Amino acid sequence: MEAPKLKVVTLKAIEATPSTFKEFGQVVEASRDGQEFGPHDAQLDLSQGTPRFYIIKLEKCPLKFSSITHHAIVTQCLGSIGGHVWYLGVAKSSVVDSNEIKDDTGKKIVQSRSGHSYVPPAIEDVQVFKISGSKFLKLNRGTWHAGPLFKAAAMDFYNLELSNTNETDHTTHYFKKDDGVMFVIDD
Repeated sequence: MEAPKLKVVTLKAIEATPSTFKEFGQVVEASRDGQEFGPHDAQLDLSQGTPRFYIIKLEKCPLKFSSITHHAIVTQCLGSIGGHVWYLGVAKSSVVDSNEIKDDTGKKIVQSRSGHSYVPPAIEDVQVFKISGSKFLKLNRGTWHAGPLFKAAAMDFYNLELSNTNETDHTTHYFKKDDGVMFVIDD
């Protein structure tokens, strides 16, 4: 039996700026030393555990993806070391409040293995952002994300999340399996 053919969805990358990215989180850029905390700083929620700030080395992360992940209880920060260009696929949070589980919209509500409920992201809700220069992204709790993705053979990124995020708060939707879709980034 032949495997079903994947539908390729090409997405044009949008430059990540504070206004273009505001539905998904924040773009944080350099500020002068001594500036007081304010809305230009990452508005973090690391209250559910021990923060973890680390450097990840990623290799071979081409400009395509077929799955997307979210973290329901923590904000996450990602940035390339050296300000190199990278890309991130995103969709708005679709975590469902436990008080709103009775659904009459016809949308499929799924319970994650970590216990929260969510609506899988729709294909048409996925966007891609290009991040260039000395800035990082702060993802809102529940923001779906695919990447970091990049053209280079390898890149290093700093990452701020909780020490156990990948074990206890990591939910993935597989477009390839569930929807027969592969996203490709046009840049």
